[in-house]
Amino acid sequence: MLGRWRLDEASSVPPFEQIRVRILDLAASGKLAVGTRLPPVRALAGQLGVAVNTVARAYRELEQAGIVRTAGRAGTVVAAAGDESLAQVAAAASDYAAVVSRHGVALAVALELVRAAVERPNAK
Repeated sequence: MLGRWRLDEASSVPPFEQIRVRILDLAASGKLAVGTRLPPVRALAGQLGVAVNTVARAYRELEQAGIVRTAGRAGTVVAAAGDESLAQVAAAASDYAAVVSRHGVALAVALELVRAAVERPNAK
């Protein structure tokens, strides 16, 4: 699934985020089943033409979110399939992150704006 996929080089979304969202979408849709082993960091970096640290960051963020788990030499495997709503939230977060980055808004300010929007009584 990841082997044929390519990064969108024209996108304002950073490569690590494109990788993270792609894996999250595949896990949420069931195309990457729980227990599926992901390509090693170096192999995926080579396939996509990005630095090893780019893939490592995507895997690290997915691990922090509980979507994958890394078992040392056993590799990185899908730990949770997630659900469609989580995938939609992740995609919206990715879009928001791109806007925040484009406008140079500080992370603390961006997070406070999200917190205020979520806690607003009439949040949609």
